Amino acid sequence: MPSSQPSTPGNREENEKSTSPWQLPTVQIVLAATLLAPLGVPLISPTLPAFRDAFGITDAQASLLISTYFLTGIFLSPFIGMLADRIGRRAVLIWGLVAFSLSGGAIAVAPSYEAVMVLRTIGGTAAAGIFITTVTLIGDSFEGTQRNTVLGMNNAVLSAGAGLFPIVGGALATVSWNVPYVAYLLGLPLALYAVRHLEEPDHERDSKGFAYLRRAASVLSGPDALVCYGAACMTELLLFGTVLTILPFLLAGDFGMSAFAIGLVLSVAEISSVVVSAKNGWFARYTSNYGLIAAGFACYAVGLFGAWLAPSPVFIAATMLVLGAGLGLSMPAVDAAISDLVSTGLRGGALSLRNSTTFLGRAAGPVLFAGLAEVTGYYPLFVISAIVALVISLSIASMSVYRTRRHSAVRA
Repeated sequence: MPSSQPSTPGNREENEKSTSPWQLPTVQIVLAATLLAPLGVPLISPTLPAFRDAFGITDAQASLLISTYFLTGIFLSPFIGMLADRIGRRAVLIWGLVAFSLSGGAIAVAPSYEAVMVLRTIGGTAAAGIFITTVTLIGDSFEGTQRNTVLGMNNAVLSAGAGLFPIVGGALATVSWNVPYVAYLLGLPLALYAVRHLEEPDHERDSKGFAYLRRAASVLSGPDALVCYGAACMTELLLFGTVLTILPFLLAGDFGMSAFAIGLVLSVAEISSVVVSAKNGWFARYTSNYGLIAAGFACYAVGLFGAWLAPSPVFIAATMLVLGAGLGLSMPAVDAAISDLVSTGLRGGALSLRNSTTFLGRAAGPVLFAGLAEVTGYYPLFVISAIVALVISLSIASMSVYRTRRHSAVRA
């Protein structure tokens, strides 16, 4: 089980009692790295039509710009997590930032569609390291509702970037499809800053090799872990399939919107996500992490049903506010629940598996939904997705109620 006290370098345990977590260099670096993460997809999602036209490819081929980015992360995330547990979070984060920046910036001068795909694969692997180490550093440093608070702020920063970058990406794409990729180079000065100021958390080193894998499997094979990983995968499958892939094509085709206007609509979902994520610690005082996850999926269902009924882009933007609130409720709660399941020596591996399931949903969503849209059209996919989200919400809520009643009966 995780230790009852935060595990941090030197005398930081004592300092944290009187110091705001936002003043800690580790937290500042984590939040800055998280802010850069939406460069991976939200920045370029509004540019998909321009990318398609520039290379003369189909919608499905253009969607690979998103899917390829996550492909290697699906398989390599567990090994990156093991690496973070063995050699440390600091080294993985710093090298991840360097590789992320260089591979992303190189796309601006890539000579062909195939070269872009190769560079996206490298960038996706580096992004996996960033995603894993940022949440692991938070899990190592905080406990209880304070962990939810910092994870919530981390998700709020992620959502803020995801809300801002579609606008930036859409605006830059009006110059050329490849101009947005220059923004990736912002990761290099952050990597240099982390070299000087990021300290390695004082965490245990768990068993090596197969012993490590066996212990991780024994801890993470229960129903709680399956709920967390399943919720992470389905969140990203629905989000990346409907909102970040189908919705841009729908807005461009049915409403004649420009890349910049599409970016504005996509950014709306992140507004409520920022607000709700920042208050996740407050919500965690009154309900369990599983209750927050169930509420999040209920918001997804409402938002997706609303997008199906929407008569105009303004109405679609309004429904995205509800969907964004769901992200703010569920995703910090998923990471907090997983962190609670394991010791610090397994935390990198546990959260890396979450990253694998997340990347699986992100990689499968665009290809799956773009392919289905060619048969069904865009609107039926929003209805189907809403029904799936509602079923998941009710299932997790039922499990949460059952667990609460059983716990109360045992205590009685």
